Parts: sequence; C-alpha cells; structure tokens
Amino acid sequence: MDVTVCGRPGGDSADYADLAIVAPFGVVLLDGASAFEPVDVSPVAYVKTLGKFLTASLSKSDHVPVSDAVATAIAKANAELRLKPGASPSSTVSVLRARKNAIDLYVLGDTPIYYGRSTATQMLSDERLAAVAQPERERYRDRLRAGYGYDDEHRVALAALQRAERRSRNVEGGYWIAETLPSAAKNGILVSVDRDTIDWAVLATDGASKYLNWSRREWSLVAQYSEPDLDNLLEEIHAWERDFDPDGLVMARAKRHDDKTVATVRFS
Repeated sequence: MDVTVCGRPGGDSADYADLAIVAPFGVVLLDGASAFEPVDVSPVAYVKTLGKFLTASLSKSDHVPVSDAVATAIAKANAELRLKPGASPSSTVSVLRARKNAIDLYVLGDTPIYYGRSTATQMLSDERLAAVAQPERERYRDRLRAGYGYDDEHRVALAALQRAERRSRNVEGGYWIAETLPSAAKNGILVSVDRDTIDWAVLATDGASKYLNWSRREWSLVAQYSEPDLDNLLEEIHAWERDFDPDGLVMARAKRHDDKTVATVRFS
C-alpha cells in the first residue's frame, strides 16, 4: 500500500483544521468544521485529539469495527477536552483500513472517498448534512450568486446556517457527525470491498473534492499523482478561487478558500 498526502490551508496555517494520518492500517482523514460562533475549543484542537484516539483504536486490531473505533475516539476526545453538546466543534471522519482480504471504507460526514480498479470509479459519500437547513443554506448561496461576496453579512448568514444545522445534528432525520455523541459513529456509512477488486482510492476534504468534481477531474488519474503533482493540484484550486471566482459567483461556497487535503492510496 502506497500513500501520498498533500494539504493546503485555506487561510492562516494555525487554523488548518484538516488532518490526515497515515498508519500501518491505512489512512484517517478528518475535516474540522469552521466555527462561525464561539465553541469551547478550537476545531484544530478537536481534530488533533480525535485523530490521536482514532488512530490508536484502529491500530489495536483489524477486527475492531471501524464504527466502534470512531465511537471510542469521540468518547475519549470528549472526556479529554471536556466538551459540551452544542458548544463543541465537530468533524467529519473518513477511514480507509486495509485488512488481509478486504479494504474497509468508512465515512461520517461530507468527506468522500473515491475508489476503484483501473479507470472504473465508485464514490462513498455522506450527503445527509446537505439535506438539512435548506432555507439557511440557500440564503447564503443566493447572496453570493447576487454578487455580494464574502462580506460581513455573509458571515452572519453562515452563523445562522450553523445554528440551524446544530438543531439537526446527531438526531434521527438529521445528519451525523463526530462531536460529543459516541453513538453517532454507528450512523457512519461503511463499505468493505475485496482487495482484488480495488487498486486505488482517494480521500479528499470538501475544499478539494467540490472543485475536482465541478471540473470533472478523473479521480483514477488523481490517485496516481506524486506529492508534487498533488501540491500543484491544490495550488491550482486555490488560484482558481483567488483569480477566477473570488466572490463565489461561479461556485457558491461558504468560504473563498477552504482547507484542502487529498490522500491517495495505491494497492500493489
């Protein structure tokens, strides 16, 4: 298994809330949600703590269900950081775990995994967040499409969106994410594929995946990129956001520049 990881902060590197961890079992990719209202600890601190415990749990045995490992990590991060529901940061969780005869793919939240054999591509994604708080989501997008850009009112609209999302967080009929509720992990989406049916995979946070899907990039080709290739790819995305769509007119998105992380995996 050959893994390549590349990341680019959307803004200040101190606020870079994506986290990719490469371990003997595979890859963990987390995307901490930006906080548009105050939370108890920073999203960066949360993803680092969650990632630490998740990697430790998955490293113990490949017989541990991925969802159990995620639940354990949420519980331990909650205890260590003394988090309170509703005042805590949250994070997506995506895991690729290689076992002797199978590859486990798991997503909780909107950090997709693309995978396949040769040029055939499949996607494992969790679209439940996009289905909640639709009026608030469309409000900020409509403002961007109308040309208002990333002004102060845009941040107010995003705070309203997060409040609406929070009401649907980790409840039936809403969406599920890593925050303070360990049982949320049971609602992640898991696919296990035979090792002989997969020879590549790409895990990507939405700061990268949305543009790559919009530009119709072939994920099977991205999977073969070297680290310099991935670095150039992320710079291409950042430059497009800066030079061609600085106000979100073409691609309505929450931030002009989001954190971007891509992890590619190739199986021999």
